Amino acid sequence: MPKKIPLRRCNGCMEMKPKKELVRVVKNKEGEIFLDLTGKKEGRGAYICRDLTCLKKAVKARRFEREFACKIPDEIFGKMEEELEENE
Repeated sequence: MPKKIPLRRCNGCMEMKPKKELVRVVKNKEGEIFLDLTGKKEGRGAYICRDLTCLKKAVKARRFEREFACKIPDEIFGKMEEELEENE
């Protein structure tokens, strides 16, 4: 029997994709929000493609703010954009 591939929805393009292709965005207990490139950090997770356009779409539609039920400062998104660019 073939192994089931875990799928997650990208908060940018809203497509279901294999978890390995996506980057996890985490909100931990301290309320910090950051990119989790390992996918192993503790906290509530949301996913986006490894693509700046998807991150920008998700930010514009305030999907992370809805997902994590909090207001997110622009600096955090700026930091996430930089990290995505470095790891493309």
